[in-house]
Amino acid sequence: MFGLGVGLSILLVICILCVCMFEFINGFHDTANAVATVIYTNSLKPWRAVVMSGILNGIGVFVGGTAVAMGIVNMLPVETLVDQNIKHSLGMVGAILLTAIFWNLGTWLLAIPASSSHTLVGSILGVGIAYSLLPGTGDAAVNWHKAGEVGLSLLCSPLFGFIMAMFLMSLMASLFARSRVLFQAPEGDARPPWWIRAILIATCGLVSFSHGSNDGQKGIGLMMLILIGIIPAKFALDGRYGDQEIAQALVQVEKDFDAVRSELTDTQSQSILDKAAVPLSELNKLTHGLAVDAPGGNHRFEIRKNILLFRNEISKLNGQADHPATVQTLYHSATSLRRVTDYAPFWVVVLIALSLGAGTMIGWERIVITIGEKIGKTHLTYAQGASAEVVAASTIAASTYLGLPVSTTHVLSSGIAGAMFSSGGLSNLDKGTIQKILLAWVLTFPVCVTMSGTLFLIFRTLFD
Repeated sequence: MFGLGVGLSILLVICILCVCMFEFINGFHDTANAVATVIYTNSLKPWRAVVMSGILNGIGVFVGGTAVAMGIVNMLPVETLVDQNIKHSLGMVGAILLTAIFWNLGTWLLAIPASSSHTLVGSILGVGIAYSLLPGTGDAAVNWHKAGEVGLSLLCSPLFGFIMAMFLMSLMASLFARSRVLFQAPEGDARPPWWIRAILIATCGLVSFSHGSNDGQKGIGLMMLILIGIIPAKFALDGRYGDQEIAQALVQVEKDFDAVRSELTDTQSQSILDKAAVPLSELNKLTHGLAVDAPGGNHRFEIRKNILLFRNEISKLNGQADHPATVQTLYHSATSLRRVTDYAPFWVVVLIALSLGAGTMIGWERIVITIGEKIGKTHLTYAQGASAEVVAASTIAASTYLGLPVSTTHVLSSGIAGAMFSSGGLSNLDKGTIQKILLAWVLTFPVCVTMSGTLFLIFRTLFD
């Protein structure tokens, strides 16, 4: 397979299956975020809710694009980790996968809503930090700017969910003051009025779809991290683009680069441009067959590496407000090269969509009970369920649009907690459950960073 030989091909298949397993676990771990409210308000029977959620999760993966996926890939610049020893790449992959699966499965068994996003991000950063501890590597193995963006998104999302659910409950109380039934809990097995049921089913569908579009991309990003790390010559660049197409795109980039270089004369800008000129020159050599190592197996990987290095340098110029419009033009032309590096093969998207959708229909009950029964001391009302789902769906959709991963679990759980709090204050929250969720939120990151980093160093030692 891909010229790897039998042994490495088997290991690659195992890695791909492990990514599918991670996304499968993610599916039944996070199903509760969408279906808990419709089940506990008697809007849908459980089996109907999970089937609908599974289908919409799968569709969301296809529609979501790759912005979040590439955010995951670019958080750990694989260009700094990949070398000629493919076993080192397998060590990186194994550390990330084992940690992510272990923590996701463990928290599911304990029926604790935990974030798959936190788990994956912590696992990836753990490998990057561990790599930076190796002699002669420095801190280049972690894109701290991207990691900061991701971390801020994951940190703020629970607080945002809590506050917005409170606000939405207050707004609904003002707009629908006469509709007492909206703020009541269901009686026995009685279904809610049709219009309330329609709202709850619609919001459940939106959360499922949004979850697929965001969390599905995390699986895609993890798969691409593996494929680029193990088979860089095959997957470093989108196969639809050859050297000639890239060379044609570079013509405009060079024109914009020369215009900026002649216009900016300050020392700082010239220093950045000098650094950017090196990968740009290498790209010209590689795409025109002039590089010494161009015929080698790493030819396309070197193109990818230099595209990313060039784009990163130009982004430093774009962040300075006093620069002329030509800098913005150069930034856009450099960013246009992303279509070559930021992609995912269709079969990867299909695998992740099927894994996430299938996982959504299985193993959902443990977390559903925690979210539906144990966050608050009273039964979930129609208004509380709708508020939490609307906040979760809109937050996830906005994060997907911005290309940032967000924790569906934390947004929805904090949304329900905010809705419960708005109805009865702290006395309406189950402190024991809230403490467990908070403990998982606090521990996920350090545990996953430590575990993945330790495993990476162990594997690296064994494979040397």
